[in-house]
Amino acid sequence: MQTASVADVEAWTTALGIDRAARDLLVEDLRSLRVEYATWRRQTRSGLADRQRVGQAIEDGTSLQRTFQSALVPGLLQTSDYARAVFSGVADLYGKTDVEAAVRARMERQDALYLPERSNVFVVTEGALRTRIGSPAVHRAQLARLLALDSSDTVELSVLTWSAPVVRAPLHGFVMFDDRLVLVETFTAELALREPDDIALYVRLFDLYSAAALHGAEATAFIAGIARELG
Repeated sequence: MQTASVADVEAWTTALGIDRAARDLLVEDLRSLRVEYATWRRQTRSGLADRQRVGQAIEDGTSLQRTFQSALVPGLLQTSDYARAVFSGVADLYGKTDVEAAVRARMERQDALYLPERSNVFVVTEGALRTRIGSPAVHRAQLARLLALDSSDTVELSVLTWSAPVVRAPLHGFVMFDDRLVLVETFTAELALREPDDIALYVRLFDLYSAAALHGAEATAFIAGIARELG
């Protein structure tokens, strides 16, 4: 069974002579149906590691993965110690015990970063780089990992600083898989957006944040500066 598209609804309502106001309501209802809401409690019921394997399955076959992160270093760029600190916090919330298995699964996902047929574009905020996840030593090692990515041909990392002018506040992070899916995380759930209009909006936001961010040597120098502040 296939869900109707916005174009299908508009064609159907036009053929039936339904007025614009009613048509717009039907379109909005359709869009809400096309947003998948999956609670973290449900997604992690079989453990944190299994959710990482689901993530890997979603990423398989993706040519262009674009990630905007405003709170912490993106999972695909995390060191094992940083990921361990992240998962430990999640495990405390949901009563899970498979932190080490989740760390291993996340590290395995990172193999995709080096596939020649794939591009990985990351925009992270200054806040994501400065938020302390784990000990100072873990934080320093994580920043060093980001600096080491400078020579990668398949990874592009830029930094949206606090002083950069933006047209829309970066309220939350999101990940885009080609132009077919956007994942948005909240504290309680993950939203999967598949409606073309929604995806187009997130593409626009990503491009705006990327345009305002530091790239290349400037981004590297900025990250190095934060690392020096840690000693």
